[in-house]
Amino acid sequence: MIVTVTLNAALDVTYRLDRLSPGRTHRVRDVHSRAGGKGVNVADVLRQLGEPVTATGFAGPQLLSELPQFVPIAAESRRTVAVVDADAVTMLNEPGPPISAAEWAALEAEFDRLAATASVVVLSGSLPGLPADAYARLIRRSPVPVILDAEGEPLRAGIAAGPALIKPNIDELAGLLGRTPTLPGDCHALDVPTAVTLGPDGAVLSTSDGIWSARPPRPVHGNPTGAGDAFTAALAIGLAHNRPWPETLADAVALSAAAVAAPVAGAFDAPTYREFADAVTVEEN
Repeated sequence: MIVTVTLNAALDVTYRLDRLSPGRTHRVRDVHSRAGGKGVNVADVLRQLGEPVTATGFAGPQLLSELPQFVPIAAESRRTVAVVDADAVTMLNEPGPPISAAEWAALEAEFDRLAATASVVVLSGSLPGLPADAYARLIRRSPVPVILDAEGEPLRAGIAAGPALIKPNIDELAGLLGRTPTLPGDCHALDVPTAVTLGPDGAVLSTSDGIWSARPPRPVHGNPTGAGDAFTAALAIGLAHNRPWPETLADAVALSAAAVAAPVAGAFDAPTYREFADAVTVEEN
């Protein structure tokens, strides 16, 4: 079983309109609302692939009806708004709620219970009102390999705790290094297995076994909001099933491209996934 943890879950709202023009009133063409957050999206993708998965995290009163298995908190969970037009996706992300000491203790107890029977744990997303070492604390408690998808200080602190794999995008890696990364060489700079996503250019994976680059066969147009979460889901599957790293990387790039072709985060377009599954190019560096 794979366990995903979303400490900063959200009510994800997607607005679709013809064109976003700042300072003007818009008529929204389509609205989609769902429980979200990076770990929730990862779990949704895993379920669609038939993988046993359990999701946990924090959920406020409004969100708890959609995420009843989450640890309840007194404050409301945040909202995220994705505005999708023909040219781009504009994200509006609220800050996370405060978390009390008792709520954190309840999350730790639930984490211990779930991790005891897991094969892989995925920690992903931003933090609500918690110290920057919150992910590091969970990594140290985990009896199984942990994939960490975070940014900034939570990622830096988490790396020091020894995750099995981290998944920054190229901008997040630049933030850690304090400079523009040179790939693939800078993947080794963090002394931890690292999968760096490059948007439409694919990804680079660095482990003690080697470094590989993977590229999709063609660009995919759509909503990239959940692409990184689909990528993480494929990494979790590869780690849970002990698949070779190049195979895992190819699958992650194919699945993330298929997520771009889906209308909302947490989903993927099955025909695109089938098309890309055998078409992603992987090279050892």
